[in-house]
Amino acid sequence: MSTRAEVSAEIEALTETNKQSRPIMAIIILFGGIFALLVSIAMSISFGAADIELATVWTAVFHFNPDLTPHQIIREIRMPRVLGAAMVGSCFAVAGALMQGMTRNPLADSGLLGLNAGAAFMLALCFAFFPGLPIMYLIMYSFLGAGLGAAIVYGIGSLSRGGLTPMRLVLAGAAVSALLGALSEGIALYFRIGQDLAFWYAGGVSGTKWINLQVMAPWIIIAMIGAIIISKSITLLSLGDEVAIGLGQKTKTIKVFGMLIVLVLAGSAVSVVGAVGFVGLIVPHLTRLIIGHDYRWIIPCSIVIGALLVVLADLAARMINPPYETPIGALIALIGVPFFLYLARRGGREL
Repeated sequence: MSTRAEVSAEIEALTETNKQSRPIMAIIILFGGIFALLVSIAMSISFGAADIELATVWTAVFHFNPDLTPHQIIREIRMPRVLGAAMVGSCFAVAGALMQGMTRNPLADSGLLGLNAGAAFMLALCFAFFPGLPIMYLIMYSFLGAGLGAAIVYGIGSLSRGGLTPMRLVLAGAAVSALLGALSEGIALYFRIGQDLAFWYAGGVSGTKWINLQVMAPWIIIAMIGAIIISKSITLLSLGDEVAIGLGQKTKTIKVFGMLIVLVLAGSAVSVVGAVGFVGLIVPHLTRLIIGHDYRWIIPCSIVIGALLVVLADLAARMINPPYETPIGALIALIGVPFFLYLARRGGREL
């Protein structure tokens, strides 16, 4: 039973969190971000190896003519690619926000904690032993791989003397990611499937097809709805397990449900774009900086900002060195690595 003083402290902490939230800024970010996202999607569809006028893009979307080559390029190549980039960015961003809120670890990200590497490792096994699997099975195996990576990381981190601290979690994630990455490369060399896996190693959405989106969309929609439903509980968890329990939250249930959502989001994203890291690290921090610490706003805003980040990264990947493409994983890492070092240095005393 909590004492009266403990309950008062818990209520005070929750009140302080509500004061720090900025719902007006969140609404501005949502509407402004959606507008920027629509503009970015239009630009991304228009620009490429062959530039297409925006008027043609509009006509191809709303008055499709299969006899016109530009319309075919837009509908069959660029639209699924751009929509896939938006979906993947949202997945990584929300997964990172949930992980940071549940673990109270500012460095938590599906790429840093082994989920992406686990999903990529499982994809390597699929290409080696079960070539030609339908996309539905690839996504399912990506879920399993993400769960495998997370289980190993948390298992190793928990065995350390002194418990599972944020820094130990990140170190375990780096070690497991390196191990699973090396195993994936070994499988690729032995079974001569390096060409097939090169896309997932580099990270990119160029191979996205409508069938990928059709299979991913139901999983992602369900996971996003689930993330929004538990967002209030994630806010309480971010204050600490004791506070959340004192306010009536079933912390273990929320964490299990939240981790299932993270596995679905990370597994879906990696199955399409590959092992792209740092999106789930950058976006939640940027969102909290703007709108505060209320996850009821952080989750929806992360969906929009994450989608915008990856769409712009994909557009930049095509514009830097045309007609060749730069892997979007490398572009995002150029931002993510310095950001990670900044967070590690700022939070070093706390970790």
